[in-house]
Amino acid sequence: MENAILLQNLTTKDLEELITKVVKEQLQEFVKNVPTENPEELLTRTEASILLKINISTLHNWTKNGTIIAYGIGNRVYYKRGELMARLIRIN
Repeated sequence: MENAILLQNLTTKDLEELITKVVKEQLQEFVKNVPTENPEELLTRTEASILLKINISTLHNWTKNGTIIAYGIGNRVYYKRGELMARLIRIN
């Protein structure tokens, strides 16, 4: 019974406040550790295909027909994370 918690002399309001406090602390800690995504981040072809869970040949076809926009420097091809996510459409 080392880890037992006794709730004697604890009102329901006190218990509610205690739970709320602990949940808020845990949520704040979680938010600190969640990486924020930069929509302007450039992704390689491989990273973009992994993000979209598609084959690189599909990514190439979508780029070729204008479904998504690619950017290049020299012979390297990049995609903006935010633009890839913006191209996703909701399906009912």
